[in-house]
Parts: sequence; C-alpha cells; structure tokens
Amino acid sequence: MNAHSPTPPGPATRHTASAPAAAGQAALSSEQLLQGRREVLIRHGDRLYRLRHTSNDKLILTK
Repeated sequence: MNAHSPTPPGPATRHTASAPAAAGQAALSSEQLLQGRREVLIRHGDRLYRLRHTSNDKLILTK
C-alpha cells in the first residue's frame, strides 16, 4: 500500500463564488449579505460573528 499526502486543490478545483450551489443548498451572494456595507454582524446561536469585506476584495469572518 502506498501512502502519500494529498496535493492541495489547484485553481480549477477550488470552490469559487461563481460555482453553482450543490443540490439542496442555497447560495447567497456577498452583496445580499452585506447590502452595500463593508461589515455586518451575524448572530449564530448565542455567539456574534463579524463578516468584513476588505479593501483587497476578500471576505473575513471573525468571532
């Protein structure tokens, strides 16, 4: 048996915002979530998370 470490996904296999949602999953655009703001708070149970749209056009989710 040959043991090898998996290679990280290349650009063609990474999930992107333009990729279709898997069957049964809803996909929301970042525009729908942010509604023109740079930052929103998301409540999940008793915790609060911050979703930020950075100046480098990235999304960052923090506790």
